Amino acid sequence: MLRRTLLTTAALAMTLGGAAFAESHGEEITAGFIYIGPPGDGGWTYEHDQARQKMEAHFEGKVKTVYQENVPESADAERAITQMALSGANIIFTTSFGYMDPTLAVAEKFPDVKFEHATGYKRADNVSTYSARFYEGRAVQGHIAGKMTKTNKIGYIASVPIPEVIRGINSAYIHAKKVNPDVEFSIIWLYTWFDPAKEADAARALIENGADVVLQHTDSTAPQAAAKEAGNVITFGQASDMSDYAPMPRVSSIIDNWAPYYIERVQAVIDGTWESTDTWDGISTGMVEIGEISDAVPADVKAEALALKDAIAAGEYHPFTGPLNKQDGSPWLAEGEVADDGTLAGMNFYVEGITAEVPN
Repeated sequence: MLRRTLLTTAALAMTLGGAAFAESHGEEITAGFIYIGPPGDGGWTYEHDQARQKMEAHFEGKVKTVYQENVPESADAERAITQMALSGANIIFTTSFGYMDPTLAVAEKFPDVKFEHATGYKRADNVSTYSARFYEGRAVQGHIAGKMTKTNKIGYIASVPIPEVIRGINSAYIHAKKVNPDVEFSIIWLYTWFDPAKEADAARALIENGADVVLQHTDSTAPQAAAKEAGNVITFGQASDMSDYAPMPRVSSIIDNWAPYYIERVQAVIDGTWESTDTWDGISTGMVEIGEISDAVPADVKAEALALKDAIAAGEYHPFTGPLNKQDGSPWLAEGEVADDGTLAGMNFYVEGITAEVPN
């Protein structure tokens, strides 16, 4: 059952015209957030919600925030976004890929409301897109994973087969393979972003098949719990630090830091300078952070991983640098060639060495 949680909205009954009036007259701005999971998921939604709170605190009472959690990527999304726009939100952040078309549909009906869609690629005059180069963090994870596996079997819990997730798998594999030519990747697709029971089952299945490293592109801490239960398995925090499971099994993490972006975009609404843009930042700007590498990681491996992170941040190294072939052995990137953003944004293939198939 869809759980609806709107905070601080009791007094909101503004119409579309009212939202535009507030913006133009310097009145309090309302920023809305649509979440795929609960803020307590410990991962993706947790970090968006932390950023929401930081943004609200930054503006010291000038900005009110509302959110709705557990909104499915279905017709429910359009209803939820519409309700938020009708409630008077001046800017609405829709924080999951599957909200892309619903966001566009609602935006067309509310031209004076600003919309920000996370991880999508469709824009309009009042719709911006934003995402992070998570694949940069997965390169660091892959390096650590390749160095630390003793069974040479690495498990990967994948969510929805879109380019963002496929890029992450490829990046982790490339960098694990670079430091350990014997590694094998086993990939389980769940076709959901957040389902702790399925995530735990997938982790246990991978571990039973010999994986002593489990990576994930799903939103909860359930894989960490399953790895802790099994023992001698390492994991990485996904989207947030998941430090409750450090130093083992969680040995490091990718942390999505959205707060600076949310502050910047809301400030633009306040200033009247908001424009439709596309943002795709990574380690260099701090939108992607690498959580503390725990003492469970040998010192030399930790140093190598940090050096890799620093090289990416400095623009001295790109995780998709040739020579690289596609899975079928056909050439993709020549020696020293770097993948362009267009190819990365639409990535629908595995690199050579991964034996699984990309789902249709």
